[in-house]
Amino acid sequence: MKTIMIVDDQPHVRQLVEISLRRDGWRVVAVESGEAAIVQATAQPPDLIIMDIMMPGGMDGFQAIAALKGHPATAACPVLVLTAKSQESERQRSLDLGAACYLAKPFKLATLIAHAEELLHGASSLS
Repeated sequence: MKTIMIVDDQPHVRQLVEISLRRDGWRVVAVESGEAAIVQATAQPPDLIIMDIMMPGGMDGFQAIAALKGHPATAACPVLVLTAKSQESERQRSLDLGAACYLAKPFKLATLIAHAEELLHGASSLS
């Protein structure tokens, strides 16, 4: 069973995404910060990371993506950015840091699931 990590500081977003992914048969690990994502993902690398950008605390999603892509255990793990930041500059920055896909909130669950399936089955560079 493939594992997907959800990184989002908003509990309702984590729950919505987690329920949808579990219903489709994936194992889900949910964390609320970039720091927690790095600790968890480097210890037990997931098959896909769904990352928010705006999170309180010391590390935002951009910094977390850079750290994950720079770590040998998680460098190859695809990152799907799911964020309220919808400007082209944020999308481009995410992709430049190594994210494979960028979706802006609000989002359609069917679109998120479709992108997750593509990333988990080897597709590359969705936007």
